[in-house]
Amino acid sequence: MSKKKIIIVLSLIVVAGILVWIFSSSKEESKVEFFKTKAVRGEIGSSITATGTIEPVTEVEVGTQVSGIIDRIYVDYNSVVKRGQLIAEMDKITLQSELQSARAQYDGNKAEYDYQKKLYDRNQILHEKELISETDYELSSYNYQRAKSAYEQSSAALAKAERNLSYATITSPIDGIVTSRSVEEGQTVASGFETPTLFTIAADLTKMQVVADVDEADIANVKEGDYVVFTVDAYPEDEFIGTVRQVRLGSTISNTTSTTTANTVVTYEVVISAENPELKLKPRLTANASIYTTFKADVLKVPSKALHFAPNAQLAEGYTIVDCEAPKKVWTLDGKTFTAHPVETGLSDGVDTEILSGIEEGTEVVTEMSLTMFNIPQQGAERSPFMPQHPGSKKKTTQKK
Repeated sequence: MSKKKIIIVLSLIVVAGILVWIFSSSKEESKVEFFKTKAVRGEIGSSITATGTIEPVTEVEVGTQVSGIIDRIYVDYNSVVKRGQLIAEMDKITLQSELQSARAQYDGNKAEYDYQKKLYDRNQILHEKELISETDYELSSYNYQRAKSAYEQSSAALAKAERNLSYATITSPIDGIVTSRSVEEGQTVASGFETPTLFTIAADLTKMQVVADVDEADIANVKEGDYVVFTVDAYPEDEFIGTVRQVRLGSTISNTTSTTTANTVVTYEVVISAENPELKLKPRLTANASIYTTFKADVLKVPSKALHFAPNAQLAEGYTIVDCEAPKKVWTLDGKTFTAHPVETGLSDGVDTEILSGIEEGTEVVTEMSLTMFNIPQQGAERSPFMPQHPGSKKKTTQKK
């Protein structure tokens, strides 16, 4: 055998000797702990999650149906307004000129209409007595109809000019608060196919709603009246309470693409009503909602893991186990005795489970166990000279007398 192999063999023998010495100088012990909790009364429910946006229940966009220059603005952001209150005015010079022109045209056409009507009425009587020719009568009727048409047209044009002038005076359509202002004094607005929005007014910010997007897989379980708890990032420690007011039938389809696949996501809008007495909920905040599709209050419940616990005879050495035949049961621990109690369960949210019968409120049930393994050095065992010593633990020497 070569010198190198001899050295390797000797090294292995030394290491093996050290390990045998370590394990022979200590003994392994274990400690089993059982954890208990009480059956309590409280709320329980199963929920789905959704993300939405805080919006006022009633919100009106105020615009104008005429083009022109914004002459005066009387409100600003957060201004409280009343129904019919003047909030802005447009330049009226052009609109007033158009009104005057329309009124002049109307007056002229009305005068012509009145004259032709009198002439027609007179000629009709003469025609019936055969005192005028058929041609004269037809001409009179023709002129009367033309005058009547022009008069009615100018009347409509006058009404339109008056209405356009009234549009230059912009008033609030509801009682509320101004949440948005999109124009400044001197700005020109053009009314074409789409009415420009000048202000946005919310009716009552003490009553808000969350418009949440619910996935198609969960929408079947959502119904009006469902209990909702939601949070907003602005107040992460606060929980807000709401109620499902409407499940909208219209859906939104969006496409998401990952590195491997392209998915189509279908969501439905669910409207959640919420009180906002402290005005913490502001328009357009993002809400993270839990919609409780099933919910019960004041029920007896235990942690769900208590229903999955069962004492192990080997680990519970020294304990008495009193079992029973039941599909669902919980265990109590009294001193050194485990006792199984058959129970009837109800609603579960994954964390807690409702107990319909089998135990009373305040009963302590076992939920889990903990097994701790550790080594304890034997008394009087010598310490290996190869093991590192703790600071200050110098070996004592015995002096000979």
